[in-house]
Amino acid sequence: MVYKFVVLSDEDESFVREFEFLDSQTLIDFHNIIQEELEYDKSQMASFYLATDNWEKEEEFTLFDMGTGSSTMESAILEEIIFRKNQKLLYVFDFFNDRALFVEYTGETKEIEDREYPICTNSKGVPPKQVVFGASSRKLYNNIVVSDDDDDDDDDDEADVDDLFLDGDDENPLPDFDSPEALEEEDE
Repeated sequence: MVYKFVVLSDEDESFVREFEFLDSQTLIDFHNIIQEELEYDKSQMASFYLATDNWEKEEEFTLFDMGTGSSTMESAILEEIIFRKNQKLLYVFDFFNDRALFVEYTGETKEIEDREYPICTNSKGVPPKQVVFGASSRKLYNNIVVSDDDDDDDDDDEADVDDLFLDGDDENPLPDFDSPEALEEEDE
């Protein structure tokens, strides 16, 4: 039996991919064809999740055994994890920004002789970028003001830094700890 899936992105409504798999294939096969079809860097982490009808994550399937009780993609055979039409999966491909593709099982069809599976049967739109740098992390640094006094000359900058960190109160030199006598004096 052949399982059919549609893959969508919430980042671009024009993006659609449709795939067909043999029911005996695994989520690692699904991962590999997504990586190939979308021209993603295969060295990046990714996971599949079984999802509720509201796209809430349930069971996780990882690339390799993480020792956390999750199953691996390699051990997840499609006919063993797909139970009903419209079953949903999330394919998380950017963990740092929690970005995912939405995968839905759409039905079954008969195997076509001489066709290699898995196969992408429909491809529309530009895929989302695999990794997005910045938007959220840059916002953290936008309001930092190093100095709002641009007219200071360089000689004053050193004094300002010393005043900021030392408050001008630390005029006493540190004791010489190279000799045992200095250490004994500190202890008393």
